[in-house]
Amino acid sequence: MQPNDVRVLKGAAVPTLAVGLVITIIAGAMAGVKGALGAGIGVVLVAAFFTVGLAVVSWAGRISPVAMMVAAILGYAIKVIVVMAILSAFAETTAFNSRVFALTAIACTLTWTVGEMYGFLRLKKLYVEPDVEIPGRGRG
Repeated sequence: MQPNDVRVLKGAAVPTLAVGLVITIIAGAMAGVKGALGAGIGVVLVAAFFTVGLAVVSWAGRISPVAMMVAAILGYAIKVIVVMAILSAFAETTAFNSRVFALTAIACTLTWTVGEMYGFLRLKKLYVEPDVEIPGRGRG
């Protein structure tokens, strides 16, 4: 992972884990062990999915912009399919509070997204590469 990507990862992961910890504590106090377990599973799921997604997109970005876009789109599709499979597999579970799980996953997803956007906005990265030769035109 490139240093810029690590900064974005930290900017998204730290607030997400903080929000997840707060929600887990509140869920434990309000809904007991099953609520805390549901919240914990939601935090772990979101953190794992988005960390892996960012790592794969970062890796693909070193290959080409097209590979990066394909990785982002495929990663999103795979996340949706896996979450649907997890939700349908645990639809009738009584091991944890599924409502707390869902609310925690939503809250952590929103937190991660805002943290990632904030991290990208703080990067001082060029959007165009200076001094690039354009075929048929010489220097840009």
